[in-house]
Amino acid sequence: MDKKQAFLSVIAYSEGTDNGRQPTKNHGYDVIVGGALFEDYRQHPGVYVRLPKLGITSSAAGRYQILEKYAKHYMRELKLPDFGPASQDAIAWQLIGECGAKGDVNAGRFDIAIHKCNSRWASLPGAGYGQHEYSLDHLRGIYEQALAR
Repeated sequence: MDKKQAFLSVIAYSEGTDNGRQPTKNHGYDVIVGGALFEDYRQHPGVYVRLPKLGITSSAAGRYQILEKYAKHYMRELKLPDFGPASQDAIAWQLIGECGAKGDVNAGRFDIAIHKCNSRWASLPGAGYGQHEYSLDHLRGIYEQALAR
């Protein structure tokens, strides 16, 4: 697996959509926050789930738990045909770019890329959103496993 796909796999693992503990029929591309699944990729599912432990309501969906408002924005901006797997990957890669981490991902500077992206994904170490955060060492191990595939 290349560095970009390995990094995207780490985000999916960290967000809990493709880590072997969450039911999924499509590697997390079909997961709604809270664990429900969706099948229609024509658009973001637009399901809002109350998360009492965090005191929020979230529309996070897909492999990278993208909020509906961002999905709609990037689907228009990037001229994506739907919210399918390729579109979700494109949106995640766009967000990584906005964090200034594409070069780090491509160069294999995993720790730096994770640090730069933790404002976008609450499960990354140092994010500080009150959600479970994996350690950098743990995620680095997941990254190295993904690279070896």
